[in-house]
Amino acid sequence: MFISTINIMYEFYYFLSVSFRFSKIALNMIDMNNEEKDPFPINEKEVMDYYGYSGGFGRFKMKIKFLRNWVLHSLAYSSPLSNFSVRMQRSRGVKIGKNCHVNPYVLIDLIYPRMVEIGNNVTLGSHSMIFAHINPSANLFLKNGDYPRKVSKVIIKSGAVINPGVVVIAGVTIGENSIISPRSVVTQDIPDYCIAVGNPARVVKKINH
Repeated sequence: MFISTINIMYEFYYFLSVSFRFSKIALNMIDMNNEEKDPFPINEKEVMDYYGYSGGFGRFKMKIKFLRNWVLHSLAYSSPLSNFSVRMQRSRGVKIGKNCHVNPYVLIDLIYPRMVEIGNNVTLGSHSMIFAHINPSANLFLKNGDYPRKVSKVIIKSGAVINPGVVVIAGVTIGENSIISPRSVVTQDIPDYCIAVGNPARVVKKINH
């Protein structure tokens, strides 16, 4: 009886010691997670600084601005009417020339629409995406290292054809009367009168003019 009691006490002590070790490991993991900085305030400050906002009222103005921007984008994104889409994108601040054709489901940068310039007679195919910024939003290691937020103008010159599924990266200029083939990713400038294909997009043909 006495020996059984000792065994039970020993097992109970062993159970407590193991539980304590696991609890300590769990608490250390929680502390490590708590030490990770939340990237949202940093991203928010970067955007507020860009637009010249500060303080609580500036934060409120920015939220109203982006709410309006999102509504206009949503209307343009799902509209089958090119002229209506163009008007909505211009209202967002995108610079768009005359006689452009914008298909449904085109995404133009949601944060920096004024950094996108589109010339006359440009065609934007469905599911094409144009970004005026690059930002590893959730990764502070990259943001604070060699890959900080980059905001750079995108210029699509007159007569360019951006086929469905094309992705245009910040800082790129697409030349006059050039054609970007479907699902290409444009990471560098494309000269005038060219056909570009692939990821990354490369010039495969010159257009006679």
